[in-house]
Amino acid sequence: MLDQPLIKVILLAAIVVLTAMLTRSTAGARHQAVRRLFLIGFVVLAAVAVLFPPFLTQVAQAVGVGRGADLLLYGLTVTFLGYVAASYRRLRQMEQQVTTLARELAVREAVHRDQHGR
Repeated sequence: MLDQPLIKVILLAAIVVLTAMLTRSTAGARHQAVRRLFLIGFVVLAAVAVLFPPFLTQVAQAVGVGRGADLLLYGLTVTFLGYVAASYRRLRQMEQQVTTLARELAVREAVHRDQHGR
């Protein structure tokens, strides 16, 4: 751990800050629990990758990837695609909610206008 100590401190600090930012959410309890479990796993894996880079290379070679950096890139690519898919799903749900609310509001306004003779 004594080689390149500055970058390791910077990367570990970034991981801690990102972890703190990601744990702040108002989602439901079950969703929040799953999210925190994944987050704990991410933190552990990120810390191991920062503190012990040769271990990441060993894992990469064990799964058939030449270098640890390549394995990390593959993992980040898969994670990014998962994030995009989850974001798209949430966006579609929000669009449906907005559409439902807009329809309900339009019906209420129409009823209100009919009742008050406008």
